[in-house]
Amino acid sequence: MSQRDYYEILGVPRNASQDEIKSAFRKLARQYHPDVSQEPDAEEKFKEINEAYGVLSDPQKRARYDQFGAAGLGDMGGFHDYTVDFGDLFEGLFESFGFSTGRRTRRTPRRGRDIQYQVELTFEEAVFGVEKEVEITRDEVCSRCGGNGAEPGTSPQRCSTCGGQGEVRQVRQTFLGAVVQTGVCPTCNGRGETIPTVCKTCRGSGLERKTVRKKVSIPAGVTDGNQVRLPGEGQPGTLGGPNGDVYLLLSVRPHKFFKRRDDDILLNLDINVTQAVLGAEVEVPTVDGTAKLTIPPGTQPGRVFTLKERGVPHLRRNGRGDQLVIVNVEIPTKLSKEQRELFEKLATTMGTSARPKEKGFLEWLGDALGGS
Repeated sequence: MSQRDYYEILGVPRNASQDEIKSAFRKLARQYHPDVSQEPDAEEKFKEINEAYGVLSDPQKRARYDQFGAAGLGDMGGFHDYTVDFGDLFEGLFESFGFSTGRRTRRTPRRGRDIQYQVELTFEEAVFGVEKEVEITRDEVCSRCGGNGAEPGTSPQRCSTCGGQGEVRQVRQTFLGAVVQTGVCPTCNGRGETIPTVCKTCRGSGLERKTVRKKVSIPAGVTDGNQVRLPGEGQPGTLGGPNGDVYLLLSVRPHKFFKRRDDDILLNLDINVTQAVLGAEVEVPTVDGTAKLTIPPGTQPGRVFTLKERGVPHLRRNGRGDQLVIVNVEIPTKLSKEQRELFEKLATTMGTSARPKEKGFLEWLGDALGGS
């Protein structure tokens, strides 16, 4: 698979709509198709463009690519998996030379555009799930005209230029003979009808901008970069086409104490020298509240304690991860007179020798956490 960023290949931003992605693909495909391009690397470029479009035009593949990159596609990726509408491609290619393909372009139902919003969650909301109210701004059927674009009391009329066909044809004489050129009707823009008196609310579009509120359940266990899909809540389709979807891109705020590694929660815990040497029972914070942790005598810096089932709920199966408590022994930098005297007495019993360690602290901690 291509190592280049798919958005960069198509020249579109990461929040590009499906229509923008398709438009960019068709433009580049016409430019680099091996049958028409004179560039020596046209075939490779065309494969790269096709590969990028195959991922970004599929909402499921695009969501995985946005979250994990090309490595996250797994068996979903690969040039051979992608289906490209070459009919659309060559229609545009031939029409750019003035030839008609015989395909009719008007009154084709089209799916509405997808909409993407970012939703911010706290660390705890991502762990346990939450119900969020989101505002979605989209076009809806005009409440004044019912979607026909005409002022109430009037109605659209058949276009006199195209006779309601939505397209006009011209015959041109070329060196190949008579060639029929078909184009969208300039009077009705392919609708097949005109509106003598346009609706005052939507100005003839049949749609008006509205903001709706939706309550959305965010499942427990989501992480930063996950998406939640709201099917059919996007822009309305045209000519009977289905609505687009809304994608909520989740952003999780960092926590003051906790870090996340997959479904485990990591916590760095400072204890003092006496607690490490003599042992102690301490309270540690968890996402469920405080929990008691027994520090055994002689605990070394970097030791990891596991609190079972105190981590993040698994997103697609039962159970939870663990909380890993990483102990750090805090060395005091300021001592009272009495404390210093006690440490000096202790030092006389501990000796003055020092010995090298075979493994560094960071290496030891990495092993304890499974190599991370």
